Amino acid sequence: MVKPIAYYGKSEEELKSMTLEDFIKVVPARQRRSLKRGFTPSQKILLEKVREYKAKDIKKPIKTHCRDMIIIPEMVGMLFMVHNGKEFKRVHATVEMLGHYLGEFSGTRKRVQHGSPGVGATRSSKFIPLK
Repeated sequence: MVKPIAYYGKSEEELKSMTLEDFIKVVPARQRRSLKRGFTPSQKILLEKVREYKAKDIKKPIKTHCRDMIIIPEMVGMLFMVHNGKEFKRVHATVEMLGHYLGEFSGTRKRVQHGSPGVGATRSSKFIPLK
């Protein structure tokens, strides 16, 4: 038996039919405050683009630098290319991501992988223990 996906007790269909005012009531305090203050100009542009893509049923991803946009119900199921400072990372908005920021799913740091010492390295950094 597959458990239906729910966000704060609301089903996916209920969430998609919610207005922004209703959604604000169920998100955590930080996101609620941000949404109540209104959208920034870059967030408004992104939201207009989301609505345009939905209306025309366009399937290609939306490229954006707007990492501080909160994922709202009308964005669920859409594909985004979120910039991480170097490249665009693909983000598919799902119900579990509601209330989170787009930037959370496009990490800005990568794991450091140290190699062997290069040319010009000091004597102490070239030391490799035998055991």
